[in-house]
Amino acid sequence: MKESRLRMAVNDLLKKKEPPRTTVLDTPWSDQPDIPWNEYPRPQLRRDSFFCLNGLWRFAVNGEDKGDILVPYPPESKLSGAAVPEIGDQLTYEREFSLPAGFRKDRVLLHFGAVDQECTVYLNDIELGSHVGGYLPFSFDVTEQLRERNTLRVIVFDPLDTDLPYGKQRKDRGGMWYTPVSGIWQTVWMESVPENYIRGVKLEPALDSVVITVDGSGPFTVECDGKIYCPKTHRFRIRPENPRLWTPEEPNLYTVVVRNCDDAVETYFALRRIESKKVGKHQRLLLNGKPYFFHGMLDQGYWPDGLFLPGSPEGYTWDIQTMKDLGFNTIRKHIKIEPERFYYDCDRLGMIVFQDLINSGPYHYLRDTAIPTIGGKLTTYHETPSERRRTFFLTHGEQTLAHLHNHPCILLYTLFNEGWGQHDTQNLYRHFKALEPGRIWNAASGWFKNSDSDVQSEHIYFGSLKMKAQGRRPLLLTEFGGYSWPIEGHRFNLDEEYGYQKFRSREEFQGALSKLYRNDILPQIATGLCGAILTQLSDVEDETNGLVTYDRRIVKADPAEMTAIAGELRAKINE
Repeated sequence: MKESRLRMAVNDLLKKKEPPRTTVLDTPWSDQPDIPWNEYPRPQLRRDSFFCLNGLWRFAVNGEDKGDILVPYPPESKLSGAAVPEIGDQLTYEREFSLPAGFRKDRVLLHFGAVDQECTVYLNDIELGSHVGGYLPFSFDVTEQLRERNTLRVIVFDPLDTDLPYGKQRKDRGGMWYTPVSGIWQTVWMESVPENYIRGVKLEPALDSVVITVDGSGPFTVECDGKIYCPKTHRFRIRPENPRLWTPEEPNLYTVVVRNCDDAVETYFALRRIESKKVGKHQRLLLNGKPYFFHGMLDQGYWPDGLFLPGSPEGYTWDIQTMKDLGFNTIRKHIKIEPERFYYDCDRLGMIVFQDLINSGPYHYLRDTAIPTIGGKLTTYHETPSERRRTFFLTHGEQTLAHLHNHPCILLYTLFNEGWGQHDTQNLYRHFKALEPGRIWNAASGWFKNSDSDVQSEHIYFGSLKMKAQGRRPLLLTEFGGYSWPIEGHRFNLDEEYGYQKFRSREEFQGALSKLYRNDILPQIATGLCGAILTQLSDVEDETNGLVTYDRRIVKADPAEMTAIAGELRAKINE
């Protein structure tokens, strides 16, 4: 590729544009159920108590009544039915409710899946508390504040503060930056629990057993795989007979029910192990003791109708199963934490997840994208964050690991992506690796390499994909491709298309993908390549470089050809 063409493609990232002409790619609001996402939202700790508060809430912006909003869809989305706020507006949600008959036990807990970015919660005009950070769940014990008829109010402020995790949200969206999201965007729900309830269960699997740690008062009984155990401590090991291992090809899960005298919860685990080990001449990533090729897809987690959420939970199932049908076994969840339904679907359907931590800090186009993309050699990162950002990134990362720990699909974490908000890499890698030693850690995905990382990670969109394994770390190509094929009638932006090479038919598009895999990816498995993450699962707003369209109506890639390529990759890693 000529350098001028390369620079034009890179410069498109931040090119200022007029507001785009857009098509309507949404599901009509009237087609939504009265209570959307009305399913138990915590699959790793289920109990028989669930009262969903999704549905219509009153909505105000800066104190001005804007009518109703459909929760849990963010106000910027079409499915919310709300007036779109500006960045920095104060959002007020309010609804009345009464608990269902027979619902209340000793204690009642109020849960929020996620609220972006800062919020304060009131029940019957009593302040319950505040929460900062837009991606993780939080809860309150509301037992003492409840009445027969209740008013719940949530006040949200979202300045898109870059000291806090924000992902790919940007006020002036365009190119690789997307529409920002504010307010409530995951399920609001309540559960009733006994005084002596089980607060959590931590699962630490191996290939032949699992260590279970219960947060709560015993004595306990544990039911698993047809047997009942009576452990004498809060931390104990279970060894299933004839262990069934978890892989994408056979996603075996074990159901576990933990009981004490007053409470019972259901969870699940999988027996699997990810490790790095030298096999022959090269360092490999091994799944359950065998070399495995991580044939993956970058996933931004955006939808045209709900933005941060698909119209229904089945949207996650469709995305994951469609990628499996195309032969992929890995999704890199890119700078976003999803509702637990996504990870549950990956667990049960058999899809490995490479999970990114959420970036904070300012983005600098020249330093973070342009120079590294065209081959500039920047090796050491550059920035000293504010104490607030440093502290929040550390705390948010710790909370992320605790929140997602039990999901067996997650095999790798990415600490920093392409230098976005990168700081103190070596110390943070060591800290998080100590918290999650059973997962692989990619300290710096793409560039700004650090001396400490479990893998060697490369991003290549232009020129030759030929890479050289450094020997002491497994080699991953964690972003590549980005091929664009916009399809009329299924485009978000009629004026712009964003991608790194552009095609105009299925034959051209699939032909280029096939050539890329067979000529560039497949031969490098023999020289140490352990996985490759293609950009990307779906088109997203201006980006037209997905394997499916943004509205999920058309699969651009040819399933037969893609599954044939996947078979060739599997065969090569097993040679």
